[in-house]
Amino acid sequence: MTAYGARLPRAKSPRGRRTTGELLTDHSLTTLRRADTIAARIGQLPFGHRRFALRLRAAAFLHDTGKVAYGLQRQIGNTAEPAEVWGERHEVLSLGFLPTLLAALPRQEVLWIATGVVTHHRPLTGGDGRRHALLPLYGRDSAEEFARKFGHIDADAVQNLTFWLHTTAAEAGLIPEGPPPTLTPEKLLKDAHTLFGELSDRWEWSLGPEDGVDGLLAVLLQGGVTMADRMASARTPVHQKHPLTPAYRQRLEQRLHAHGYTLRPHQTEAANTTGHVFIRAWTGSGKTEAALLWAQHNLQDMTASGQGTPRLFYLLPYLAAINSMVRRLEEGELQAVGQVGVSHSHAASYYLSRALEDDCANDTEDLAAARVSLAQENATRLFRELIRVGTPYQPLRGALAGPAHSSVLLDTANSLFILDELHAYDPQRLGMILAMMSFWESLGGRFAIVSATLPDALQDAIRDALTQDVHLVEPPEGTVFPRRHRLLVRESTLTSTEAVTEMVGRIEAGEALLVVANNRPNARALYRKLGSIARRMHGDQDAAILLHSRFRRDHRSTIEDRIRARYHNGQTERRGGVLVATQTVEVSLDVDFDTIHTTCAPMDALCQRFGRVNRSGARPPADVIVHTPVYLPRRDETGLFADGVYPKEPVALARQILRRHHSDVIDEPMITKWLNEIYSTTPGNWGAAWRDEVEQAADQFTEAFLNWDEPFRDRSLDKEDFDAMFDGKEAVLITDQTEYARRLAIDNGRRPGRLLAEDLLIPVAGNTHTTWNEQLKVNTIDAEYDEENGLGKIRN
Repeated sequence: MTAYGARLPRAKSPRGRRTTGELLTDHSLTTLRRADTIAARIGQLPFGHRRFALRLRAAAFLHDTGKVAYGLQRQIGNTAEPAEVWGERHEVLSLGFLPTLLAALPRQEVLWIATGVVTHHRPLTGGDGRRHALLPLYGRDSAEEFARKFGHIDADAVQNLTFWLHTTAAEAGLIPEGPPPTLTPEKLLKDAHTLFGELSDRWEWSLGPEDGVDGLLAVLLQGGVTMADRMASARTPVHQKHPLTPAYRQRLEQRLHAHGYTLRPHQTEAANTTGHVFIRAWTGSGKTEAALLWAQHNLQDMTASGQGTPRLFYLLPYLAAINSMVRRLEEGELQAVGQVGVSHSHAASYYLSRALEDDCANDTEDLAAARVSLAQENATRLFRELIRVGTPYQPLRGALAGPAHSSVLLDTANSLFILDELHAYDPQRLGMILAMMSFWESLGGRFAIVSATLPDALQDAIRDALTQDVHLVEPPEGTVFPRRHRLLVRESTLTSTEAVTEMVGRIEAGEALLVVANNRPNARALYRKLGSIARRMHGDQDAAILLHSRFRRDHRSTIEDRIRARYHNGQTERRGGVLVATQTVEVSLDVDFDTIHTTCAPMDALCQRFGRVNRSGARPPADVIVHTPVYLPRRDETGLFADGVYPKEPVALARQILRRHHSDVIDEPMITKWLNEIYSTTPGNWGAAWRDEVEQAADQFTEAFLNWDEPFRDRSLDKEDFDAMFDGKEAVLITDQTEYARRLAIDNGRRPGRLLAEDLLIPVAGNTHTTWNEQLKVNTIDAEYDEENGLGKIRN
């Protein structure tokens, strides 16, 4: 194929050290192969048309053909003339190839493939003046105006490309074999204009009931094409062999056998359960292992049923718990180092959006090209691994759809979800998660909800959200739960002189003491009081450690290593000291302490805190000491909150119950009964109001984000509303900006440098005042910080 003198049409400007960009034919073929991978991964959608895979493959193959235009080739430096911004949309021109190449297909099928082609970079429709949407750009053009915008198109280049596309498409099974067709620039432009008009008529207005699931299928098709394009542009491999295999169960049984144990009954039952499951068992009883056994069984069942290769999402309530779980899965449970993805960075949304920028953009500088290349690689990484660990936030973002997030939506189809310690006490977030669970189920998803305590009201809410039955797995009737804890209730606050005196006595007695505050300022204050005493007592720097969510990633990782080394469950030689923490200690860390002092919190959170004490139950019941909270107002919110964190009502109800059982020896079944009392939906109870709020939140989220009547409406304006529903983001200290930039530049900004740079990120609340660094594409924060104490005072 020849065009533009001796130059072949190219899809990209030169990247890195290359002097020429990628050939258009190479990129088209690579994108088709990536689409093949995606189609195999996703499998058959529960409601999808049997030709969904063909539509995806064809759209991915043809998505960039409009780059044959002379203006685009000049912009990327593939002509003899100086580079000049073109300013038109290649995906719109790409439509002109479809009627000729797909002439053997029904017109309706061509329209579906065209939908995938034209929507892979920009919204199709948008509000008045939304110039980045395609319809305002081209929707009112006459055929002549339309053709004039795209400028000169080389006739030889069009015909040669058409010949190659036809031959390759026939070999790939996209179209029947036959003689190559003829296509001129004039026909290309005319067909593009006509087809764009038909697409506008199809998708500009809200769909009616008669359209069924067409809107959702269109968004999923858009997601498949954008994902394939990112994967092809990044040129990074994606995992196709699942690390969760039957070998996992074999290794687990061998490990247990070496210590004289076998699988517990609830683990065996979970391993044989097909479909949704509740896994309820005491902390330290092997719930994570039970969930992975369930996942492995259902993975095999789904694959055999034509549901592709399911991705496994292991979702945790806290950002800070993720790194610990990744390590546990990679190095311990699965022995799959490098095969577990992390999806907690809010920068992921930036990468997805930035990866959409291409050579039609108005910035032709080398630096801009490098940034796009990096974004493509990072966006691909979001989909590379078949096991992901994160909070619900990242997969929930798929509801934003559009070119940036529709690929996230498709990636969740036919997937497995483990929700570890799904918290009931936050009805707003719970409602959103339940709405999304209902949607993921419609996409073929299956769920394991894992908790030491699952109140009946939460089970009922989950069952109501799902259409399929949810099987409850728990230790068999008659099982004697370990009675590991003696409850002691104090009227003093955690930071009071009386409380501190009692804690000091525990430390001086040589105990391993866990102190859990509801907020970071209280934790830091207690650490200052207790740390020096513990170090003097044991003569060891690690005798006192502070853990909360506001540490840099690299510092937090080091802290977790220190905690594990000293307090890991099962250690034969026990060591005293004190760990002062916030609720971040509730999830993932497999640690064992002698005693806990904690502020009262919602009952389900308290159960998790208690579970870090006398974890295996090998010792006599250990003291779990609960102090009264201080109820405070919170900015821009009604009501009072325990230590400014948890809503007052569930905490006050928990405290009432705890006071009735002061000095009792307790276990998880007792706590479950208490939770049922708190969440009782009997009219007039707090639980009834809680359930109403959960249902209202679910309905609002569904209406706002899971309605596909306008599948290609520009949803970018909804992003702030969506982000406002979650209170977490990440930032870099202003004093770390130079180092962040240096690390990003390592290896030309590719993965090693990016990972090193992300070690400097600190999780902060969503309403924290930060400044956006446009050059580094990261939030920055001016605050006190040190490696031992973490984030301190924030300077406005």
